[in-house]
Amino acid sequence: MSGLVLKLSPKERVLINGAVIENGERRSRLSIVTPEANILRLRDAIHPDEANTPVRRVCYATQLVLSGDAEPDEARLRLLRRIEELSRVFTDPDSHAHLSRATEAVLNAQYYQCLKALRGLLPREDRLLAQGVQ
Repeated sequence: MSGLVLKLSPKERVLINGAVIENGERRSRLSIVTPEANILRLRDAIHPDEANTPVRRVCYATQLVLSGDAEPDEARLRLLRRIEELSRVFTDPDSHAHLSRATEAVLNAQYYQCLKALRGLLPREDRLLAQGVQ
């Protein structure tokens, strides 16, 4: 059975279906076989004050679904719209691949995969903002 595999560092925390789980003293690996499980690595979590750029805001909105603070059905259309808006700025093929994966993940209610795809755009966004392009 395939699913999500989390590799956790010592003492790393992860949020699974609203419960914070902390890893022990050694590295470990968890296989999540429930496809509908909401999972968020707390080291990847974006604080509300950090959601200050277009990509970070979409990541944060996705994170709210994973943490259980937003209803997936209500968030789906907003996320798809925001991803579409990002596709107007990120026009290179690699960025479009990330956005396509994010879109597909939202359509399949795989919000962790959506967040993972969107996070791949953060370095590009940082470079664009550093150049003064928004």
